[in-house]
Amino acid sequence: MDQSIFIHPIAHIHSEFPTKFGIPRQSGLAPSLRAEILFEPEYRAAEAVRGLEEFSHVWLIWQFSQAVRQGWSPTVRPPRLGGNKRMGVFATRSPFRPNNLGLSSVKLEEIRLDPQRGPVLLVSGADLLDGTPILDIKPYLPYVDSHPDATGGFADLVKDHRLEVVCPPSLLEPLSPRQREALLQVLEEDPRPSYQEDPARIYGMAFAGWEVRFSVEGTVLTVTQILPSREE
Repeated sequence: MDQSIFIHPIAHIHSEFPTKFGIPRQSGLAPSLRAEILFEPEYRAAEAVRGLEEFSHVWLIWQFSQAVRQGWSPTVRPPRLGGNKRMGVFATRSPFRPNNLGLSSVKLEEIRLDPQRGPVLLVSGADLLDGTPILDIKPYLPYVDSHPDATGGFADLVKDHRLEVVCPPSLLEPLSPRQREALLQVLEEDPRPSYQEDPARIYGMAFAGWEVRFSVEGTVLTVTQILPSREE
């Protein structure tokens, strides 16, 4: 019996991350981030989002489009555990999954009706790469989707990991106030792979048309440069 399932993107997201490095590890960790969701032509119907404006948050079901590979592994190495401890793939949110599906809860800031592009969703707190295909959108229902007494397993051990960010105000001047706040939120979450601890290393992160360079020593991240992106 053929059990193939064919799923086609209904939309794509346009975020402030042109590369994977620096994207928050979970949605909502950097609430000042902004992104637009643009529907594919066949789904650009205002009727398709009728009533969605009444919800504050939505679920995005999407594809890890840059993590698609042949085959799968039953265990993965969660970055927050240092990259040297294996856990079951279904006990993690690793992108390396049998079907490469991602799930994110984001805040719905606005729905714009564009004459050419149809309904455009403006969301905040997204943890998606620019251009990521969106497979479905569902409203977040607080009375069933929120579980205040839930436990987070091994993820609870690292949920409060944050860095102190040191950045000269002059470096932030080219960015808008909202972009400054979003960038600092992203850097506080420590964008580095967990196995990298070289204080002499200068990292480069693409963000909203800028290249952000920084180093990390201990729990202090120091921004050294913010330059126009070479891709611009």
